[in-house]
Amino acid sequence: MNQILDAILAPDTTSEDFAALAVPESYRAVTVHKDEAGMFEGLTTREKDPRKSLHVEEVPVPELGPGEALVAVMASSVNYNSVWTSIFEPLSTFAFLERYGKLSPLAKRHDLPYHVIGSDLAGVVLRTGPGVNAWKPGDEVVAHCLSVELESADGHDDTMLDPEQRIWGFETNFGGLAEIALVKSNQLMPKPRHLSWEEAAAPGLVNSTAYRQLVSRNGAGMKQGDNVLIWGASGGLGSYATQFALAGGANPICVVSSDKKAEICRRMGAEAIIDRSAEGYKFWKNEHEQDPREWKRLGKRIRELTGGEDVDIVFEHPGRETFGASVYVTRKGGTIVTCASTSGYNHEYDNRYLWMSLKRIVGSHFANYREAWEANRLIAKGKIHPTLSKTYRLEDTGQAAYDVHRNLHQGKVGVLALAPEEGMGVRDEEMRARHIDAINRFRNV
Repeated sequence: MNQILDAILAPDTTSEDFAALAVPESYRAVTVHKDEAGMFEGLTTREKDPRKSLHVEEVPVPELGPGEALVAVMASSVNYNSVWTSIFEPLSTFAFLERYGKLSPLAKRHDLPYHVIGSDLAGVVLRTGPGVNAWKPGDEVVAHCLSVELESADGHDDTMLDPEQRIWGFETNFGGLAEIALVKSNQLMPKPRHLSWEEAAAPGLVNSTAYRQLVSRNGAGMKQGDNVLIWGASGGLGSYATQFALAGGANPICVVSSDKKAEICRRMGAEAIIDRSAEGYKFWKNEHEQDPREWKRLGKRIRELTGGEDVDIVFEHPGRETFGASVYVTRKGGTIVTCASTSGYNHEYDNRYLWMSLKRIVGSHFANYREAWEANRLIAKGKIHPTLSKTYRLEDTGQAAYDVHRNLHQGKVGVLALAPEEGMGVRDEEMRARHIDAINRFRNV
């Protein structure tokens, strides 16, 4: 690995030089173990500790297949799917790997007693398999996490509809929280030149997810002037939704849980902010019964911030805790677009407010190839910025996942893989200087 890192850090290494490098037999990776999938049985979700289940260990480099690439990972980041994997919720990811392994002899590589996790990366292409023409060794790349087979007609209009659609590093093996990753070559996109490795790795999953959920015609189809309620507006997903709303001429109403998070939203340019902790919203009376009076109080507060208007779109991802309120506060004919459900998957709402007011609930999951590319293009152009707040070493990924699990973080949490320190990999210093305040705004709170 030292030779690979030296080649990446050297200013004059050619593609031919990278192609001539020997690929090591093994690499360090963050894993969960199949024989530990029951380790948290009997504990509540909050009691499950990723620091106990995530391992950093040497694993063999996987065989490279047609249409694939091996990437030397300089940096990655922690997403909520890494938390789910680490606490084996809502089920062990080994069920995904077993199912994938039955698809073909090549897919069988993924069905192992360990799972290399992680759905983001920024790094350098080391090898490409047969049939790869768009990328070559030495290319600096980021990867989106959509893995599809595209052998069915169902996925050719929208690749997210492919029946063999998976999230790389969550429903496949050999993910990005490692020194080397295996990806399909069509996951690769150019690394934004003005960003460091860890900054470039941070947007991937959440940026593309927010783009489809809010901007794309496959999601809410946001337009200029829309009022958009964004739950968790300073978090890993919501921070990109807030930026998309502002960049697209919409009016974000940012819901946060602290003064510190409200300040981050102001730094992004948002003006309408609801601190749900300070204002004491409690949408559930108890475990089984919601409180409609709190829905109405939230609706009144929104109208105070919008000049009397209800929201056109609700950007939903907390799920069970907030969904009843989200359906209620949306305007007649409006859209609730939902993904994730970090507070619970069993949503409950009063259907009268949906059916009689002609509202729509739209399910959204990651992004198709085109949407991921467009979302990355906006990062590369400096229209949307990384929301990186803190970076950990690969050895400390358990702590990083713990922080995300307990909502102790702001924006996104990065992880250095091969990169020896933060701040490396910037190729366009002039562009970086123009956007440096926006790049750093989540770090400086």
